Amino acid sequence: MNCLFCNIANKQLPASIVYEDDEIIAFHDITPQAPTHIVIIPRQHIATLNDLNAQTVALAGRLLLRVPLIAKEQGVSETGYRTVINCNASGGQTVFHLHVHLLAGRLLTWPPG
Repeated sequence: MNCLFCNIANKQLPASIVYEDDEIIAFHDITPQAPTHIVIIPRQHIATLNDLNAQTVALAGRLLLRVPLIAKEQGVSETGYRTVINCNASGGQTVFHLHVHLLAGRLLTWPPG
């Protein structure tokens, strides 16, 4: 498998990492859509949100619990931030490894487009 995010998680590709542990890694997006744009991924390869199951639900919960902690560390938790999980091509997913976008630092309008 040639997965961009697996390669980042395995340190085979460089990234500007803001957080990592045994299960999760978070890094700055290389094409940021906001002044703060962090991508948070599980190290385990899970292709899409649709691929979560009973064995990965706890990991998914830990992934989501990490988001507000990273937002606080980045200084955006009080002013506000948006989280995005795209699923499959029509949902905007371009890297098929489950990931959460944390966007902040500017007014984020609705609908997102």
